[in-house]
Amino acid sequence: MNRKIHEVSIVIPNFNGLAYLKECIPALAAQSVQGFPIYVVDNGSSDESLSWLSENFPQIRQIPLGENFGFCGAVNAGIRASRRPYVILLNNDTQVHPDFVRELLAGIRRHKKAFSCQARMIQYHNREQMDDAGNFYNALGWAFARGKGKPLDAYDVEEPIFSSCAGAAIYRRKILEEIGCFDEEHFAYLEDMDLCYRARIYGYENWYLPYAVVYHIGSGTTGSRYNQFKTRYSSRNNVYMAYKNMPLPQLILNSPLLAAGFFIKFLFFVKKGFGREYAAGIKNGLSLCKKEKKVPFSWKHLGNYCKIQWELWKNIGKFLKN
Repeated sequence: MNRKIHEVSIVIPNFNGLAYLKECIPALAAQSVQGFPIYVVDNGSSDESLSWLSENFPQIRQIPLGENFGFCGAVNAGIRASRRPYVILLNNDTQVHPDFVRELLAGIRRHKKAFSCQARMIQYHNREQMDDAGNFYNALGWAFARGKGKPLDAYDVEEPIFSSCAGAAIYRRKILEEIGCFDEEHFAYLEDMDLCYRARIYGYENWYLPYAVVYHIGSGTTGSRYNQFKTRYSSRNNVYMAYKNMPLPQLILNSPLLAAGFFIKFLFFVKKGFGREYAAGIKNGLSLCKKEKKVPFSWKHLGNYCKIQWELWKNIGKFLKN
């Protein structure tokens, strides 16, 4: 008989994801531990996602939003509805290993200062290759997933990361209540990096857990790795995230590298045929900076800012190596 646990809830955002839910939900039902509530937060799907859940998994708690509030709006609704000490966020285009929940819960318990812990994300269609072993951010303004396309055995070590990918990660509720949930200005993309960056400013940690395994299809909602929507929102949110989390002196310090990084990315997306969308995203991001949602500076966090800045420089090298 599967052991019951009572500390964790699972939140799955969904938008027209019926085909993915048909694999995602049964894998959760087969976990080696049970007793956790599952919330599926639906962003106004026009397919039969909710009716299929009602018919096949009536125990799952549905939160129909009626319209598309993006990833951030959906997971925030699920976090508010769940009341347990830990919350797992899981993309619908995933299939989890039977020990996924148990390993995530055990991992975050081990690390007392951890805000979040991310699972080992493996490519669904090529299970010999990594999809994501933790997210990083560097002084060029580039966010990247460590290990994408690399062999699995290169990422067997449990270690700290800059940020957890919210597609398969566990979070401490009491820290969410302290620093706030996902910023819904992001709508989608880099919202998890922004949240974990904020946690780092407050002195908390994020960890990669290689024995919590999930198989990830990727781009299950937007449909492709590069598209107009993703390009525009990624560049928009990147500008906003840097402005929001860096105090003015740090922004000035990093401005030459940030300018170079955004220009290089612009050239990259011009080559991909999305230069106009990338530039529009930059413009939209600059307009978001006027909303004064910066993380409040506190002198007690100065040491954390210095540590983060050193990592931003080091992560340029990690990006090149990755």
